[in-house]
Amino acid sequence: MGERWCAAVRVLVLQAAWALAGGQVRYSVPEEAKAGTVVGRLAQDLGLEAGEAEARRLRLVAQGRRASVEVSGASGALVVSSRLDREELCAKSAPCALRLEVLVERPLRVFHVELEVTDINDNAPIFPAARKNLSIAELSVPGSRFPLEGASDADIGVNAQLSYTLSPSEHFSLDLQKSNGENIEPELVLTKSLDRETIPVHRLVLSASDGGRPSLTGTMELVISVVDANDNAPQFNQSVYKVQLPESAAVGTLVTRVNASDADEGLNSEVTYAATNFIPPGGRDVIFINPKTGEIHLTSALDFEEVNVFNFRIEARDHGTPSLSSHCKVVLEVLDVNDNAPEVRVTSLSVPVSEDASVGTVVALLSVSDRDSGANGRVRCWVWPASPFGLEATFAGSYSLVLREALDRERVSEYEVEVRAEDGGAPALRASRGLRVPVSDVNDNAPAFSQAVYTVLARENNAAGAELARLWARDPDEAGNGRVSYSVWEGGAAAVSSSSSGAGAGGWRPASSYVSVDAESGRVWALQPLDYEELQVLQFEVRAVDAGEPPLCGNATVQLFVLDENDNAPALLPAAGSAPEAGGAAGEAAAAAAGLGSVSDTLWAWAAWGAPAGQVVAKIRAVDADSGYNAWLRYELWEPRAKGPFRVGLYSGEVSTARALDEADGPRHRLLIVVRDHGEPARSATATLSVSLVEAAEAALAAGSSSSSSRAALGAEMGPGAASAATNVWLVVAICAVSSLFLLAVVLYGASRWAPRAAVLSGPGPTTLVCASEVGSWSYSQRHSRSLCVADGAAKSDLMVFSPNFPPPPPGPAPKDMQPEPSALLDTVSGSVLLAFNLTPSPNLSRPLGSSFL
Repeated sequence: MGERWCAAVRVLVLQAAWALAGGQVRYSVPEEAKAGTVVGRLAQDLGLEAGEAEARRLRLVAQGRRASVEVSGASGALVVSSRLDREELCAKSAPCALRLEVLVERPLRVFHVELEVTDINDNAPIFPAARKNLSIAELSVPGSRFPLEGASDADIGVNAQLSYTLSPSEHFSLDLQKSNGENIEPELVLTKSLDRETIPVHRLVLSASDGGRPSLTGTMELVISVVDANDNAPQFNQSVYKVQLPESAAVGTLVTRVNASDADEGLNSEVTYAATNFIPPGGRDVIFINPKTGEIHLTSALDFEEVNVFNFRIEARDHGTPSLSSHCKVVLEVLDVNDNAPEVRVTSLSVPVSEDASVGTVVALLSVSDRDSGANGRVRCWVWPASPFGLEATFAGSYSLVLREALDRERVSEYEVEVRAEDGGAPALRASRGLRVPVSDVNDNAPAFSQAVYTVLARENNAAGAELARLWARDPDEAGNGRVSYSVWEGGAAAVSSSSSGAGAGGWRPASSYVSVDAESGRVWALQPLDYEELQVLQFEVRAVDAGEPPLCGNATVQLFVLDENDNAPALLPAAGSAPEAGGAAGEAAAAAAGLGSVSDTLWAWAAWGAPAGQVVAKIRAVDADSGYNAWLRYELWEPRAKGPFRVGLYSGEVSTARALDEADGPRHRLLIVVRDHGEPARSATATLSVSLVEAAEAALAAGSSSSSSRAALGAEMGPGAASAATNVWLVVAICAVSSLFLLAVVLYGASRWAPRAAVLSGPGPTTLVCASEVGSWSYSQRHSRSLCVADGAAKSDLMVFSPNFPPPPPGPAPKDMQPEPSALLDTVSGSVLLAFNLTPSPNLSRPLGSSFL
């Protein structure tokens, strides 16, 4: 016995090693093993660490019939839990393999284990009856054969290989016939003629021994009665009848008809048929033989999946005294038809599936089977629709529904998956199983604006609280993941001020001081009236944030352009070398009478007698806080109306001689000059210029003096000392001015280096300054030449100056005062470029940069 167990253990180890090498765990255990016997170290063979089997809930999945084995929770070993009877589990099937499904969790995986229950010789051969009565006519000739019912052994293999022996007899011997290649049927052979008067009854013992070690034996007593008289037994026309019927044959179907004839006459030739020796024994309920005609009919439905071959014998017995009989064999083979549709069962289902689940995630475990055989039992499975799920075969008849493609809940929130199975029969039978797989949302979509950049135009002087724009961001996620709130992002929003009142009144201000965004609707409101002269472009970012975890956000840039209105009149600047006159009432009255704008104090200029035509006497300087056409200035000589000795440049503001001056022109001329912009409606300012005609030397001296005493001494001769003092004063003023400019440049440079960077002030590209006037309103151009910078980028200081575009000249030669002097224009452009490229982003540069310096 110990030797047998050692051999079984060796077989078990070899089979387990082979199964692991093949990718499937297989074990072998002999039947009748005691409860608690370790079949195999399942956890270790599956690659689980010590203690991991219990933590991951290693367990068997019920398969519908008792497996008699279980998994030990502590050790993870597969042990015998109850009596293992191979004959009960598998009957005559060989090998007896139990297919087990083993599940582990975290993550969920299924393993397939094949447990083979090996046979031991625990069943002795058994005859159908302990005693068999035979009647043999004494006239039976030697060599006559009498079939005997063989024994059956519930074991398989060698343990079921039977050998028969007959107790010694001089009249009978035993002959063994093979049936179906496997079964051995014993036949009793008459070796010597019988003599009823000598031995009326023969008692023999038929023994059947199996091939096990030790061998087991069963016996049956044969009681042979020698019958006198009727010496001809019926004879069948064939010894074996083979019949094939489909399992779909209806009850009552004729299986076959056997025929036996008897050479005797009268009652001795009348034959009666009977069916005996059914293999399997349940075959007696399947067929019925007509005792008179020998016709065999079906009495119950056939089922290939239950029994596919029936073997039985037909006995033909005459009515003689004693009666004689003969036997034939009938083999009924049941043919399979495709009468079983595939079965799809869901073993496990894990839903909902997160939309960020990785490809290969197992969603469900399925089992597919078909009770038919051959092509009728071969099943093909697939998933419809084909994506994003697929089937993976894990074992024969077992599949995993896995994720083949990435999920997107915003595109499909729930899948109706159908697992379809089709066998290979003709016609094919199909089965399906529907699964509903919902997809759970994750916050994987940030709010997205319909535009990356919104351009908004707003006129200055708008009312506080006015709606400027409405933004909208879409978030396709659901619930809190898709709920969006809006805000001005202070980290990326700022405004630039360009107020002409100085650095203290302007400066860098956050965009939230100008605008506000409604958190729910995304409406952009103005918090205060906008002033173009303070702010031309406001660029800020609006952030949309969802309520997911973690929250995602999206940004949009809003470029708010303030549109200028003509709300500023030209402002006159004091001219160097001139001084106001206390009493400009006459000019003011004239301007008021003409409906003109404000009048400045009287400006003074000197011209020498005999000055040629075209000589510049003075320059009227004016600026307009507006821009574009609203700041494009033109100069007109309002008084005197009549043609006089002076003229004014239309766009330059230069007062020059219209002809050579002579004594007839008088010593003093009062000019009323109107400065107008091109806005709608136009705004204007007036300047009064008093021009005194003096000698050439006096004019030169007067041009170098800026004090009122020099004007009071107009017309008197100035001594050399006074001229020298005036020259020294101007030298001191020039030195102070140059020093002040140098100090200012150093301060601005330091502020640009260490001051915090401003936020975004310009659009996506470099901001460019454009002089919009036709002839270049240089005071406007210089005042608006400033740096627009980006928070994380380098400062930009671009200045574009267009060539002056003059209106088309009238026919004939153009007057000189309508053509700007090239040198003056060139000086202005040079000054503008110099200023623009020396600016850096600093709050101190928010004030105007002044007008043209001519």
